[in-house]
Amino acid sequence: MHQPKPVYAGYLLVYFVGSPAADDERIRMALSLGNDPLHYRELNAGKPILTSDLGTKGVRDPFLIRAPGGDWFHLIATDLRTSGGPAELIWDRAERTGSKSIVVWDSTDLVNWTGQRLVKVSGDTAGNTWAPKACYAEELGKYVVFWASKLYAQDDPDHTGTTYNRMLYATTTDFREFSEPKIWHDPGHAVIDSAVIKHNGVYYRYTKDERDQTPSVPSAKLITAEKSRELTSTTYDFVADRIGDGEIDRGEGPAVFKSNTEERWYLFIDEFGGRNYVPFETTDLDSGKWTPSTSYQLPPGAKHGSVLPLTQAEYDRLLRAYGGQESES
Repeated sequence: MHQPKPVYAGYLLVYFVGSPAADDERIRMALSLGNDPLHYRELNAGKPILTSDLGTKGVRDPFLIRAPGGDWFHLIATDLRTSGGPAELIWDRAERTGSKSIVVWDSTDLVNWTGQRLVKVSGDTAGNTWAPKACYAEELGKYVVFWASKLYAQDDPDHTGTTYNRMLYATTTDFREFSEPKIWHDPGHAVIDSAVIKHNGVYYRYTKDERDQTPSVPSAKLITAEKSRELTSTTYDFVADRIGDGEIDRGEGPAVFKSNTEERWYLFIDEFGGRNYVPFETTDLDSGKWTPSTSYQLPPGAKHGSVLPLTQAEYDRLLRAYGGQESES
């Protein structure tokens, strides 16, 4: 028996601002202005809502997912802090001897978050565990959680060699116990930051091509779109690459979500080192053509997070807790 489709009245944007000099690797939230997917108000006066006291004590790339029953939420994030030293040394160290865990919180109301924990999902050959996201696969009855890792040789325990990031996945039912990780997407060169949305039985995947930008690699540092009817397939069909090219200099950390009111999808791409989130939209996922949104208002510095549709009760509860006023009826 299928549950009735929920009626959504707004959106919750979960993000970080990524100013490591100010130690801003913490989780912030913003609420849409009614059912407008492109205009948001900062919650909690723009101050962090969740701070990690585990692992590296930094959290980046938050992703929020609603359980299939509708009344439970899991928030996952990268365990990574990049403040406190020369950037080139920090990033190299993070990719060789970084966290093999993700940070997890749970909630039943989006206001009270419990059970913060580090959960190891990567194997010992992994040097990093970046930008975890999740998608519930009804056909599996499980969540599929996916992230980027550099994988080193078994005979290189100190991870001194040369390798590249690829996308891995594991399955879980509770975000506490995970299956052994498997390679999900390895095109033979570095890829990170996959995001997935399902429509009409098809999974659409958006991934950053992490290669260096050169004339011979025009898709580098931009988003590539693929699709598959099987979420955990290792052979997705190509849809489009260079998404956003000409509108952004480079992009990562895509967040993809559907409009609550029409057949339209949004792709927020993080123009890192530039404007941070820049929104794009389409009415046809199969076309691979995303046009820049013409009018939007996102929180200052917002980057690399996720957007969750909200019911009116959830929307009002967040406003009461962090915004100070009810939404208009």
